Amino acid sequence: MLKRLRAILATSVLAAPLAIGLAHASETEELAPFKMVRSLQYVQDSVVLGDHSAIEMQRFMLGEIDKRLRVAEETTFRDPRNVDAALVYVMSGGNPETLDYLTDRDVEGNFDARVTDALRQYLRGKGPLIVENLSKAAPEYKNSRVGPYLFLILGNATSQQDPVAAMKFYDWARLTAPGTIIEEAALRRSVSLAARAGDPGRGFRYALTYARRYLTSPYASQFADVFVDLAVANFDGAVEQKVSEILAFMDEARQREVYLRVARRAAIGGNQTLARLASSRAEELARDGGGQSQLLASFYEGLAAVPSEDVFTAAQTLAAIPDEKLSPRDRALREAARAIAEEVVRLPQDESPAQASMPIPEVDIGATSDGGETGETGSGMSPFAKAGDTVPAPDDEPPVSAETAAASDPALDGFMANGRSKIKEIDALLAEEEL
Repeated sequence: MLKRLRAILATSVLAAPLAIGLAHASETEELAPFKMVRSLQYVQDSVVLGDHSAIEMQRFMLGEIDKRLRVAEETTFRDPRNVDAALVYVMSGGNPETLDYLTDRDVEGNFDARVTDALRQYLRGKGPLIVENLSKAAPEYKNSRVGPYLFLILGNATSQQDPVAAMKFYDWARLTAPGTIIEEAALRRSVSLAARAGDPGRGFRYALTYARRYLTSPYASQFADVFVDLAVANFDGAVEQKVSEILAFMDEARQREVYLRVARRAAIGGNQTLARLASSRAEELARDGGGQSQLLASFYEGLAAVPSEDVFTAAQTLAAIPDEKLSPRDRALREAARAIAEEVVRLPQDESPAQASMPIPEVDIGATSDGGETGETGSGMSPFAKAGDTVPAPDDEPPVSAETAAASDPALDGFMANGRSKIKEIDALLAEEEL
C-alpha cells in the first residue's frame, strides 16, 4: 500500500510533506486510522486550494481508509482519535456502509449513538429528520476534530426549512476550520442561502471571501452559478459596484465567464438592460482571442431582444449563429426564442385577432447537462474548474435521480413562460383595437 501511496503522491507538489512523513514508516507498519484521515484532510484541502493533481490521490486514500477501518480491531476505537477519524472519513465522501459496519459492531460503546444515528439518516437522504437531535449533540463537539463537519452537516439539513439558521451553522463550521474544504463548502452554500433569505449584502460578503480564497477550487463553477443568481436577482447601481469588487479578484477569463452567465440568466429572465450590459462587458473582455465568447455574448444579447421591438433583428442574429457553436442547452434556447419570435410577428388570423389559440411549439430541451459542464454559457471552455472528476464534497447531499434532473430545464421553462406572457399582452392590444 505504501509503495502505491508514494507513487501517487509524487505527482502532487502540495502533498510533498505527506510523502515525507510516509517515507519514515516501515513497509509493514499499519497506519492508525486517525493518521490516515489526517493525510486525507491534507489532500482534500490541497485540492480546494488549487492542487488538482491531488484529486486521484484523494480517491485512492478514501479506498485505503475504508479497507483499514473494516479490518481494525475493536480495541482500535478505544482511542477517541480513531473514532473521530471514522466519522470524518464518512463525512468526507467515504463509504456510508462502513459507518453501518462499525456501529453495528461497537459493543464497547465507543461511538456516540446520537451522532452516528444522525449521520446514518442524513446519508440516507433524511436530512430534515436529524436536525433536532443533532443540534442538541453538536455543541458538545464544538472544539473537537469532528465539530466543523457536524455543523456543516447541520447547515445542509437545515437549509431548505430555515436558511438563516443554516447560515449560522455554516459560519461556525468555516470559522473553526479556516483554509479547508469545510470553509470552502460553507462559503459556497452560504452565498445561495443569503439570497434566499433576502439578505443580498451578506451574500456578497460571502462571495467576496470565496473569491479571495477559493477560485481555483474544483467546485468554483458551482460558486459562479450561485453568485450569478445573487447578482441578477438584486442588480442595481450599488450591486454593480459589489460585483466589480468581487470580479477584481478574477482573471479576465473568469470575469468573462461570469458576465456571460449573467447575460444568459438576464436574457432568460427578460431583463434586457442587464443582458445587454453583461453581454457588452463580456465582449470587451473577449476582444483578445475570445471569438467563442464574443459569439455567445452576441447570442445572449439577441436572446434578450426577442420580446421587444427589435424582434426582427434579434431573430436574424440568432439564426446566423451556427449550431456547432452552441451547446445543446443554448441550441434549445435558440429554438425557444425562434418559436416565440414567430408568434410575436405572426399576422392576426382573419377569423380572430387573438393568437392565444396558437400555442407556441414545444421545444425538445433534452437533458439539463452538457456532458459534465454546468451548461450555463454553453462555451465548453469555462475557466472555472469543474467538480466532475472529484469525489463528493463534504457538503454534497443525496443525489437527485437522473429522471428528475432531465425532466425540465428551469431556465428554458422560464424563458418560454416570459415569451408567452409577451404574446398575451400583444393579443390583448389587438383585441382592444378590434373593438
